[in-house]
Amino acid sequence: MRYISIITLLLCSLFIIDSTKSYGSIQSDQEKISSKIIESYIDAFNSDENGMSKFILDNVSSNALSARPLESRLAIYKQLRSDMGSIELKKIEATSESMISAIVHTQKGEWFRFTFELDSGLSNKIVGIRIEDTDEPELSKSAKMSESEALQSIAKYLDAQTMKDQFSGSVLVAKNGKPIFKRAYGEANKEFNIRNHPDTKFNLGSINKIFTQIAIGQLYEDGKLSFSDPIIKYLPDYPNKTAAEKVTIRHLLDMSSGVGDFFGEKFENTPKDRLRTIGDFLPMFANDSLKFEPGTQRQYSNGGFIVLGAIIEKASMLSYYDYVKEHIFKPAGMVNTDSYEADIPIPNLAEGYTRDSLNQPWRKNIYSRPARGSSAGGGYSTVEDLLKFIVALEKGSFFAKTDTWNILKGEPANKDSKKQGGMGIFGGAPGINSGIETNIGKGYTAIVMSNYDPPAARDAIKKIGSILRSIR
Repeated sequence: MRYISIITLLLCSLFIIDSTKSYGSIQSDQEKISSKIIESYIDAFNSDENGMSKFILDNVSSNALSARPLESRLAIYKQLRSDMGSIELKKIEATSESMISAIVHTQKGEWFRFTFELDSGLSNKIVGIRIEDTDEPELSKSAKMSESEALQSIAKYLDAQTMKDQFSGSVLVAKNGKPIFKRAYGEANKEFNIRNHPDTKFNLGSINKIFTQIAIGQLYEDGKLSFSDPIIKYLPDYPNKTAAEKVTIRHLLDMSSGVGDFFGEKFENTPKDRLRTIGDFLPMFANDSLKFEPGTQRQYSNGGFIVLGAIIEKASMLSYYDYVKEHIFKPAGMVNTDSYEADIPIPNLAEGYTRDSLNQPWRKNIYSRPARGSSAGGGYSTVEDLLKFIVALEKGSFFAKTDTWNILKGEPANKDSKKQGGMGIFGGAPGINSGIETNIGKGYTAIVMSNYDPPAARDAIKKIGSILRSIR
């Protein structure tokens, strides 16, 4: 079980690429070099850990390796290999002295753009890689359509996915904050043949993390904490004293803390009915050694967001669950959002269903999820409530100061939020997959929640996004 998505993991290593420069006569030679780098990378990716290790040592710059060591890069590779399977190069989009962009197709039928940033010298060493969802090339060239035609196309796609039993959940498309498409598919409970509805509650997975971030920002505004504060200031009994003294709130927010994950052997061996509070999760990881020196690299950490939840409780004098309900859900009008306990009957809540392969039967995910979600993930919401949340966030309703959201994300305080692009948030685990994408095309937002395994919701959002971008 993991409250993580490929896109979230890769947000820790994005680079801004300038592809507008012209490099004239060197382009031909550069294309040959680029082809060699891409082909070598594809071969290494499709081989094994040893092959990728050799590629990294041969092709990544020494400065980049110092910033993110081999072990960390291999951990990301293993996650990508697990999520994508093998990959196939379909097109080299652009090349320059500082950048290579290529489109790849995965074994699981997905499309990604791999962008390699190169050093500015003559060695053509890699200093960074960005991986992002993209549309199937043929679709990006399709004819433009009207909004009504696009919505019909979305409905047709979702009907087909449901017929193939590859999607179950609720879908909402909004334009400028107003719903224009809202439908539900599949079953919330297979045992009693109960259908999903547009207001059915689904598990959020890691989407809960954005609520945790906002709560930290609010407490910062209230003067109850500082981003530079170490863990020990709020949790003096934290088992790993070294971590408590070195790791700051900023490290936890940026996932640069070195704090590990609560998923692992201890989690697997713990009866899930014992995991009902933020404190219940701490023994899963809090005594472990740091994975790296805080601030030296980044690695996705559910454990770090558990610690943030515990800090919220100490700073606010409320339980994490009460804090987010009072300060985030209620102000936004999110009446169907909470971290419901698994053994308390909740009306209109979808069971999660998971299976190992297409020819295996669906099973409830009751043995892989905690009895209650946490500050790292696992709460519940609806597509309608998530739209209310996005509208409130975009209006700045959660903060007293206009620059708090930028500061919280580690961006310049005076950055113009109106000029920023859209936001993509995903969460997934067995029987859980939810996602939000904003500012698609001409002001559209897509929200998909599913009670099937990933990538049910992510695939749907990807397809819906490509359709919405084709609206004339």
